[in-house]
Amino acid sequence: MEYLSYEFGPWGVVSKFKKKKPILVGVVGSGNLEILIEKKDLAGKTKIELETSVRGYKETWTAVLTDFAESQQFPYTLITINDGGATPAVVQLRLSQGSQQWRDENAD
Repeated sequence: MEYLSYEFGPWGVVSKFKKKKPILVGVVGSGNLEILIEKKDLAGKTKIELETSVRGYKETWTAVLTDFAESQQFPYTLITINDGGATPAVVQLRLSQGSQQWRDENAD
């Protein structure tokens, strides 16, 4: 197992921290992954914590997660990823699903 942790932001204009409903997408399994998105008081930052069963892909994870965080800019957000060997395409799909559901279910 490999554990990676990233912090992004704080983002330009940051709203006040508000408690919101957590989102869970995907399933931990071979070739798949699970993503939990939840609000945390992180001083306007996005934090991503990743546990993966596949070692040696830090550069790939960094590129995919940096691109996601910079494009979405979710303040006060903790994203936890439990990976079962997903390809970058599956990672992007799950991140896209989670971010869309996050916006839909937590619209102000």
